[in-house]
Amino acid sequence: MTRSLILSSLGDVIDGGRMKPRRRQAQIAELVSQQGQASVEALAALYGVSAETIRRDLSELSGAGLVEKFHGGARRSRLLVENSFLDRVHENSEAKVEIAKKVEDLIQDGETIFIDTGSTTLACAQRLVRKSGLTVVTNSARIAQTLAIGESQSRVYLLGGMFRADNAQTVGPIAIEQIRKFRADRAILTVTALDTTSGASDADIEEAHVARAMLECANQLVILADSTKMEKRAAFNVCRLEDIDTLVTDRRPPPFFKMLLDRADIEVF
Repeated sequence: MTRSLILSSLGDVIDGGRMKPRRRQAQIAELVSQQGQASVEALAALYGVSAETIRRDLSELSGAGLVEKFHGGARRSRLLVENSFLDRVHENSEAKVEIAKKVEDLIQDGETIFIDTGSTTLACAQRLVRKSGLTVVTNSARIAQTLAIGESQSRVYLLGGMFRADNAQTVGPIAIEQIRKFRADRAILTVTALDTTSGASDADIEEAHVARAMLECANQLVILADSTKMEKRAAFNVCRLEDIDTLVTDRRPPPFFKMLLDRADIEVF
């Protein structure tokens, strides 16, 4: 990769000698995301710093999951895939509990909400039983059952469609058609990945279709994503970063990621 190609991708001239490490790392992450990969040699020449400095930058970015290191450079991180639902229930369980507590504080009694299928949204449903008078529209049989047997007397609408046993969810054209019969205060969606360039994405195309239909029929979009999903990508786009109203996560995002969230006017819990 040539210096001119890298400069054209960033759109400005870089004075790497006086640039703060965090800003340089943010630019390197964006560059690798756009170009696919970059060598240590080219990055060192671009920023006017030593190869050892670039290697430290790449190590930090790799540790944060923003790039994938290889000998002599870094490449774009691979697309995320998901394990089975039961496996995901036990992954990052503490993070899911933290997110669920914040969602409980966010949602007000009497709201109408969409909730899509996911291990994180199931954890939220287990907290939302404490709310009263909710109207919940979901494609998850587990979430519907959790909320229907609670003491909140919430009204629960389980969408029809093709049933998938692993996730206990409905998907497909029938589910999409039924979603469009509702309007909601908020759509509460869990995603596989969240990237500042491509936005929110999912590893399953049918689930991505359901999520897009829900957000189109809601006044506000709430995305749930724990810290392991930040600056990652999955195969199927759900929405742009600018479409998100609220992000609920378990940890404060890295400074440069938080800066881009602020720029997109996203409220972070």
